[in-house]
Amino acid sequence: MATASPQRRWQAHCPNCGAPVEFASAASASAVCSYCRSTLLREGDALRKIGTSAELFEDYSPLQLGAAGRYAGAGFVVAGRLQMAYADGSWNEWHLLFDASADQPPRSGWLAEDNGSFVISFEAPLQERAPDPATLRPGELQMLAGSAWQVASIADATLAAAEGELPHPPELAKSYPVVDLRNTADEVATLEYSDPAQPTWSIGRAVQLADLALTGLREASGATLQSKALPCPNCGAALEPKLGTTLSIVCGQCKSVVDVSKGAGADLAAGLAAYRQNTGGEPQIPLGTTGMLAIEGGTPKPWQVVGYLERCDIPESSEDEQTFWREYLLFSRMEGFAFLVDTEDGWSVVRPITGAPSNAGAKSVRYKDKDFKHKWTYTAKVTYVLGEFYWRVKREERALVRDYEWRNGTRLELLSSEQAGNEVTWSHGRAVDAAEVRRFSALPEDRMPALRRDVSSGMDQGKLLRNIIIGIFVIAVLFALLRACSKDDCDRYKDTYGESSAEYQQCKRSSRGSGVGYVGSSGGSYGGYSSGGGGHK
Repeated sequence: MATASPQRRWQAHCPNCGAPVEFASAASASAVCSYCRSTLLREGDALRKIGTSAELFEDYSPLQLGAAGRYAGAGFVVAGRLQMAYADGSWNEWHLLFDASADQPPRSGWLAEDNGSFVISFEAPLQERAPDPATLRPGELQMLAGSAWQVASIADATLAAAEGELPHPPELAKSYPVVDLRNTADEVATLEYSDPAQPTWSIGRAVQLADLALTGLREASGATLQSKALPCPNCGAALEPKLGTTLSIVCGQCKSVVDVSKGAGADLAAGLAAYRQNTGGEPQIPLGTTGMLAIEGGTPKPWQVVGYLERCDIPESSEDEQTFWREYLLFSRMEGFAFLVDTEDGWSVVRPITGAPSNAGAKSVRYKDKDFKHKWTYTAKVTYVLGEFYWRVKREERALVRDYEWRNGTRLELLSSEQAGNEVTWSHGRAVDAAEVRRFSALPEDRMPALRRDVSSGMDQGKLLRNIIIGIFVIAVLFALLRACSKDDCDRYKDTYGESSAEYQQCKRSSRGSGVGYVGSSGGSYGGYSSGGGGHK
């Protein structure tokens, strides 16, 4: 059995400030001085300064240099970090240095964020010629390294900052295309075109930080960044992000949506971008709520509500009907992000996935050996937000959504694809009943009637069909009445859920704000909205 051998450490002095710089691996070609931020290239027994790294942004990540863990039976240490930026956000790539063994030298890997989750990946040779990034389109298939990959995103990225020990010299402030691809084996691949003649190819899989047996984590992760509080550019109230990677935050006073993607330093306060939004509703589950929830079943884990979105679909014509729903952004220090979704059909909990489903016919896709049937295709937009978000929230953000579902008895699983710009995000989850939502949110018993939206999760199919037929007839009659006497456009929601329901109030707000004159349900959402959504590694 191969045993790990101690790695031979090498130390030299920074040519800029004289501070000691230590290398844990002979394979590492570069490092960033922790004292003066000089980026250094290792040349034999000497170091040469090749640039200066910008300061790293503070973030919520529990990781830090020196943390250690295990993956696939091998130990590793977190030796370095790259902080990448692109138009809609930023992400970290942590350089992992794995232990050497009797028959293998030490190797490097990367632990990176991926739509609020984490991926471990390894660089690999690519035998064929990499495709021209200008010819790639989100959602299309590409054959690379003997596998079929779905293009998930295409972005121009910049290496904003770096620290620690790195396998390659960092090319700071250089912009280049980064393409993410996903396959049916739940793998994510990346093509980085920093060298267009020889792009870097890497393949990885999603991991849970809790499964990596990590030690030496940052204790203060997730603390409020009060020292970086900013005044709202519209009303002057203090903005205090709870998560360092927050890119958008909503002012608690005037409800303006403020873009803090360029940092939270006082020198940036005067140049913060913001937009005002129409008044929305108060979420049923308050921001800051913490509770236990099992995203895909199994053991419940702690999650906190950090954001709230109101969304609706966009009818294709005045004869179509409109649906409104709400999404709660959940955060877990070790799990990343997920979404708790409240629709007129019931509650669900979903999170972005690393892989992608395969086509299983004209009206279905296959994921985890289950055939999900297509239910809706529609365009959705965001109408109101509260809290903070790990992507840049834009006014009336729109996405093309395709919803699918899989049923087995009373169990309902959901799969959703959302395309916004040059990115396609797949989310997977399950329907949950109102009782589980109440346990998570610890709301009082008298709030249960407002939480009950689970009419489809366990309903008898004959009863469901009967209600659909009745619903269609009622809607037809409603439209006739609307044309005849200009009745309230949102009466269907008031009659079905009550005048104080979230559905009725959201419909009324939307009608006042945009002149919408039609109601109902031309689709629905299984949620999991994520524009940008973290890393691309």
